[in-house]
Amino acid sequence: MDERLLAERLITYDTSTVDGLRAAAGFVKGWLGSRDVDVVDSEHEGLPVITADVGAGEASDAPTVILHGHLDVVPGHDEQFEPRVEGDRLIGRGAYDMKGALAAMMCAVRDAAEQDAVRVRLVCVPDEETDESDSTQALVEAGLRANFAITGEPTDLHIGVQAKGVLAFRLRVEGTAAHGSTPWLGDNAILKALDAFRAIESLPFSRESSDLFDRPSINLARILGGDALNKVPDACFVDIDVRYLPGQDAGAILAEIRALDDVEVVRTFIRAPAIVSRTDPYVGSLRDAVGAAVQGEVLSVGRDGASDAVSFLQAGIPAVEFGPVGGGHHGPHEWVSIASLVRYREALGAFFGRLPASLAGQAPLRAVDGGPA
Repeated sequence: MDERLLAERLITYDTSTVDGLRAAAGFVKGWLGSRDVDVVDSEHEGLPVITADVGAGEASDAPTVILHGHLDVVPGHDEQFEPRVEGDRLIGRGAYDMKGALAAMMCAVRDAAEQDAVRVRLVCVPDEETDESDSTQALVEAGLRANFAITGEPTDLHIGVQAKGVLAFRLRVEGTAAHGSTPWLGDNAILKALDAFRAIESLPFSRESSDLFDRPSINLARILGGDALNKVPDACFVDIDVRYLPGQDAGAILAEIRALDDVEVVRTFIRAPAIVSRTDPYVGSLRDAVGAAVQGEVLSVGRDGASDAVSFLQAGIPAVEFGPVGGGHHGPHEWVSIASLVRYREALGAFFGRLPASLAGQAPLRAVDGGPA
């Protein structure tokens, strides 16, 4: 089974549900196991987690590389779990984010089983798309370690060396109730919440930029307000998703928001931005391997979306985002380039092949970005 057929099979599982996640994880385990890859399955908060190791043994001093993927997807319509092909495009929920990449990673792991110079560990998690569970963080806290990690988030065969952070929060906005026939006697909390969102969009932090990002992103994700048709709502909750820039401070952003009139921040979720040095030797080796498949600069990529790469970075493990070509993730016409799946698998294989020689050629001392030699 090649990467395209494998991706098609993975798309058929509705992994926005627990049952779909369990079925898909069982398929991943069975596919790897039938190809003589040692697989360990476990659970995190009732959801399946798959890990597999090939290549150099654990006792070896060979470099260890994690290939990190996630099975879960955002909810979709039934027809989105019926993959179809249009030209070079494989279309379906999760094709780009990130079942296509996961399929190619699984094939790359099988390929890497034929060598013993690099230890390759596949980590397949069920909860990257949610803020209610974090199995990657739990694995790292439990001792999961490597010299380098690649998470297969969408990057169009470029290497993501930065990703925005996440500041998600819920606002409570107070109003004054009145009869629905006389709205001028009340103070509509839903309308005030919309005004508060527009005010947040114009706060100073929203106009800042960096070398890889022209601005933060601010999304009004959910509105919860009103309890009767014939009543002016006196309370409203809104959930807002801010993706803030490397170099910005989530606490400072919250301070700007809390200074607004008539709003209360009642819940927050924060994930730090991801930043890895362009001069890291593993990043350089991956860049050289990818360079054969992509014309032009492959490193200067900043990802608007967050990923589990930050869990590795916070543990001192250099990590990047690197995935195939596609588009429309989380949208109705999500797709991944079939040809890019082949190049993606080949790039991973080339990276494993050149890594030992690349590391052997490193000087004993290297300059640290922003610091002394």
